[in-house]
Amino acid sequence: MKPVLTPPALDALRNSTRRRFLKDCAAGVGSLALASLLDQRVLAAAAPAASPQPHFAPKAKNIIYLFQSGGPSHLDLFDPKPELNRRHGQQVPEELVKNIRLAQIGKQASLLGSPYKFAQHGKSGAWISELMPHLAGIVDEVCFLRGFYSEAFNHDPATIFMNTGAQLAGRPAMGSWFSYGLGSENKDLPAFVVLMTGVGQPLTNAAWGSGFLPTVHQGVPLRSQGDPVLYVSDPAGLGRQRRRQSLDVLRDLNQARHEALQDPEIQTRIAAYEMAYRMQTSVPEVMDLSKESAATHAAYGTSPGRASYANNCLLARRLVERGTRFVQLYHRGWDHHGGPDGNLVYDLKQRCAETDQATVALIRDLKERGLLDETLILWGGEFGRTPMMQGNPKPDQIGRDHHPHGYTVWMAGGGIKPGIVHGSTDEFGFYATDGRVHVHDLHATILHLFGIDHLRLTYRFQGRDFRLTDVHGELVKPILA
Repeated sequence: MKPVLTPPALDALRNSTRRRFLKDCAAGVGSLALASLLDQRVLAAAAPAASPQPHFAPKAKNIIYLFQSGGPSHLDLFDPKPELNRRHGQQVPEELVKNIRLAQIGKQASLLGSPYKFAQHGKSGAWISELMPHLAGIVDEVCFLRGFYSEAFNHDPATIFMNTGAQLAGRPAMGSWFSYGLGSENKDLPAFVVLMTGVGQPLTNAAWGSGFLPTVHQGVPLRSQGDPVLYVSDPAGLGRQRRRQSLDVLRDLNQARHEALQDPEIQTRIAAYEMAYRMQTSVPEVMDLSKESAATHAAYGTSPGRASYANNCLLARRLVERGTRFVQLYHRGWDHHGGPDGNLVYDLKQRCAETDQATVALIRDLKERGLLDETLILWGGEFGRTPMMQGNPKPDQIGRDHHPHGYTVWMAGGGIKPGIVHGSTDEFGFYATDGRVHVHDLHATILHLFGIDHLRLTYRFQGRDFRLTDVHGELVKPILA
């Protein structure tokens, strides 16, 4: 790799003592300007070979991925099944389960009808459960993918698959591909930000890591309490000027090391230090929700002073306003197998109460600000739930197992056709039938909305070109506006 820049201080390093070198670095009048120039060069080096540009005119600029971790039940939220309700308590038909694997229940499990009422809403006539009254009010802004399906039925592989296009850890996250392919619109904020709330199934950074891409493209977790970003604050007793001077010295030492080794990760490290320095100002500003109006807080249902999904939805809007390319919200607690730790009566109601109002407030807020047309909203989990019962019919025991073969995710804004229901599952909600959409199809379609041909956004690693969709993936053209 061609050296990015040779700072004058490096020449001095070859002919000076260590003490003289450190003194010159600290006193250099042009050190801040040099740092700025170096950072721009470093970021360019970490980007694709060509300047990040879409392949064709994009319809969206930013994406907010509302990931409901654990697997929300499509059968109790979006996809009512009268036949399933009619045959409640009967044994599941053998033909449905003879060729599949189930995560925890046996193939002799009983069918479980939904305990919740459904109604049609809006001009689209989309069916929505009574658990999501706020979403029912905006169905004509939403595109429901009812024929969605995956290949993984356990949490970690399924979560990684939805986020990286592969079931094994080590591939770049979707947000990392966006950062690599399109770059950032704000040099003071990361292109890919992660926000997290809830409790339940553990999540690993494999879902937002950069994989084999340069690490400058990995997701940056922001926290709602304490320091917004770990390890970014200045150490006690270290002022901003001294911090700047120390980073200048560290930058020059890293650059000297890069000239010796030609390791591109050293350039990424320099860029990370510079981004962290700028984030000390930019992140606290964007995380300060006190500047929002009382009406906005009421609409979202925010909880000042503590972490909440509502707070993160409002933060997501503030981040995309400032040019963050990819904002990912993880909300845990949707794994409802039955029993006191997760059931379809108390716990599913609670998850919906935590998320329904804020999700809809986010969409309405973006629309009122003229941002919805350029911001894609994606809502969904790693899989759905089985039409068979897990646990027993008692209110605090009823549950469902993991189910990847047919479930619902939905999208809004950002070039998506609003007010449609695309695809369907069979009469039990078991298999996706019409309008089937695979994980790779979803990824290909999302990239298309941002002006990216999923076949052409590649990165060479270990002798071959990789991509987010990797081996297959088709555009879901009927859902494009």
